[in-house]
Amino acid sequence: MTDAKAPVRLLHLHSSFSLGGKEARAVRLMNLMGPRARHTILSAVPEAMGARAAIDPAIDVEFPVDAPPLHGKPGLARYRDLARYMQRFDLVLSYNWGAMDGVMAHRVLAPFRDPPPLIHHEDGFNEDESVRRNWKRSAFRRLALPTAEALVVPSALLERIAADEWGARRRTVLIRNGIDVEAYGAEPSAAIPGLDRRAGEVVIGTVAGLRKVKDLPRLVRAVATLPTNVRLVIVGEGPERAAIAAEAAGCGIADRLVMPGFMAHPARWIGHFDLLALSSASEQAPIAVIEAMAAGLPVVSPDVGDVAAMVAPDNRSFIAPDDAAFRVALAELAADADLRARIGTANRRVAAERFDESTMVAAYENLYGRALKGRRLFAG
Repeated sequence: MTDAKAPVRLLHLHSSFSLGGKEARAVRLMNLMGPRARHTILSAVPEAMGARAAIDPAIDVEFPVDAPPLHGKPGLARYRDLARYMQRFDLVLSYNWGAMDGVMAHRVLAPFRDPPPLIHHEDGFNEDESVRRNWKRSAFRRLALPTAEALVVPSALLERIAADEWGARRRTVLIRNGIDVEAYGAEPSAAIPGLDRRAGEVVIGTVAGLRKVKDLPRLVRAVATLPTNVRLVIVGEGPERAAIAAEAAGCGIADRLVMPGFMAHPARWIGHFDLLALSSASEQAPIAVIEAMAAGLPVVSPDVGDVAAMVAPDNRSFIAPDDAAFRVALAELAADADLRARIGTANRRVAAERFDESTMVAAYENLYGRALKGRRLFAG
């Protein structure tokens, strides 16, 4: 049993620790735990550690280099090593497909060891599963998940997939993403490097990891059809950066594209956008959409995941079923400042009602606390 006075020992198994939506949420929760927890973070992609910089310096966290690898050929020896390593901790938190070997290790060795409780989090899919799930991965999840204390998902779509395809209906918990909505109400206090805004310009912005599943060249092509006073800002970093820049050059809008790289604290700068646009082939419940709503912005997006259900009713006609409708939605909002303001006001109201982080934190407090037999993790 855990000493109630000692910090809880948490092992985080990440598919990647580059700063995206799931990593931002995990780091935010870590920061809110303060001295109540000690954290150990493993990444299936050891060089992908961009989210490390967002962790509060006061947090007790380590990134061991001698831990068993999360990525590799499945096998009993690897699973044994992972299960042994888990026994140092009070609770294991695993994230997405890339950490599923850790979940399988927990499952295979549970009858022979006494592993700590494990809670798995699934936030969505990469481009290879954006249209149809990989049946082998679905079968692996179905085999691995039975010893997990819970499976956490942020969207109703993923909740259905977990029930229908992974056989995890009884252990699935829907916890919607949340942010500090109040922090997004102020005027922007930080500049976006490279964005020197001129009178009469309209700024379409997006916040995303520069990965194929985000299909950002699609957004570039759409913006290229708009008047020359419309600029595009893509905040984020990743392997598709060169491809996005090449698409902009090919479309003749290289001078209208700004890519400042990763930027922390979006509440300080997202207000420079006039609207948020997503172009992803697959999403679930994007935190960037919630951030834009909290900042009073309208959202244009393909009809993916829960996006249409997340935005205010006034915004739903701008969630597009195809590329043609996507371009029309961008053009209509770019041309009408009053429409943008009206939809943005409605979105901010919905963000405050449904997506404030206090609700999300309370749900995680309850879930993690049950696994830890009543231990509280979050301050307050």
